[in-house]
This record gives sequence, C-alpha cells and structure tokens, in this order.
Amino acid sequence: MGANPLTFAGLAGVGDLIVTCTSRHSRNWRCGYAIGQGQSLDEVLSSMGMVVEGVRTTKAAYQISLQKNVELPITKELFHVLFDKKSPRQAVDDLMARDKTHEVEIKSLDFLKNYL
Repeated sequence: MGANPLTFAGLAGVGDLIVTCTSRHSRNWRCGYAIGQGQSLDEVLSSMGMVVEGVRTTKAAYQISLQKNVELPITKELFHVLFDKKSPRQAVDDLMARDKTHEVEIKSLDFLKNYL
C-alpha cells in the first residue's frame, strides 16, 4: 500500500511489537492475558477502562486483509477470538493445523530493491 517495508525492521516497528507483546505493563498484553484466562473482550475492556489499541488495530487489519486479498492467519484468528467469541485454544489449534507455507514469497521481495 506504499509504505516503506523497512519501517517495520527498526525499533519503532519490531521493537514496539516485542514490547507490546511481552510486557505485563502493556495494555495489549494485559487484554490478551485476560482473554486467555477466559474473560470476554467486553469484560476486559470494561475492567481496564482504557483504550487497548490492539483491539481496533486487529479489526482494521483484518478488514484491510479481506479487501486486499492478503492472507494474515494470525490476525484472522485473533479477530475471531476478539469479535466472534472463538476460543483462544481453538484459534491456536487452527493455526497449528495449517499447511506449511513460506513466510515471504520470493516474488514479493522485488519491492526491496527500491529501498536498498
């Protein structure tokens, strides 16, 4: 969609993602942990009383992936856990049962020559 793909490689991209996924101080982490413990999204959001930006981001990313016909299996499963009441256990099972694919298609790497 026109973004510089190298943006995600720096601290602002991968670094922020690592922190939000691993820090107990992260609202995203706390929300995910509570959902993993069996709370509903509504319960978690009510008890936190703060914006959990990952919830809105998941919805937006999933909708864009459908519009652009891009496969995002983790985002898809997370969307179903958050908004369709799919159990986290079932989402993990479905992800693990997927056929093996490549993380990056070689033809999609051509765009990098514009940035290197």
